[in-house]
Amino acid sequence: MIKRIAQTAGFSGLLAALLLTLLQSFWVSPLILHAETYEKSEPATEVHEHAAGTAAHSHDGEAWEPENGWQRVVSTTGGNLVVAVGFALILAGLYTLRAPRSAAQGLLWGLAGYATFVLAPTLGLPPELPGTAAADLASRQTWWIATAASTAVGLSLIAFSRHWLMKLLGVAILAVPHVIGAPQPLVHSMLAPEALETQFKIASQLTNVAFWLALGLISAWLFRRNRDGHYHA
Repeated sequence: MIKRIAQTAGFSGLLAALLLTLLQSFWVSPLILHAETYEKSEPATEVHEHAAGTAAHSHDGEAWEPENGWQRVVSTTGGNLVVAVGFALILAGLYTLRAPRSAAQGLLWGLAGYATFVLAPTLGLPPELPGTAAADLASRQTWWIATAASTAVGLSLIAFSRHWLMKLLGVAILAVPHVIGAPQPLVHSMLAPEALETQFKIASQLTNVAFWLALGLISAWLFRRNRDGHYHA
């Protein structure tokens, strides 16, 4: 069973990561590069404060970052691969508890993953272009983790509970982090134009939808195909 989970996660994570990198290279990355031109056009000072109360940030000329071209593509692919395999391991583990009846049912698992790890957190913390003011990193990470966890629990109760009270509890759990609200900067500011930010948000959401649907479909197909009997000599 462990080998079945590992092989399912490895292959599906690799394919989904390659798809995500391809989509990002043609759609998301150009928007980020465009936004970076606004950030780099700021006056060259050690520390910038864009508005009163906004967290200051510094531009360290010694800090390494991948150059445009193959370095950025390789860096992005590596990061996507680690994340994709991690998410695929979660899906494959869940399949051992509730196996998909068909490969197409993996699409539902993929949508659940998208709702849990992308849609719900970005309702409060939308994807940001370079040069956008943000709240304290630790506070944002805490809220993100809590939101993803509550979304996973809430969706599970709604989907698998038989009693309507449990389903109602699931809805309440889904709403809790959004009622509390995500941490926000004292002053909202960004260097890139608003139109560019809107394009970036749309591109980020659609590429993540494609990634999660592919991950769910491929992982479910591989999990069903790689039955335990296939591993016995």
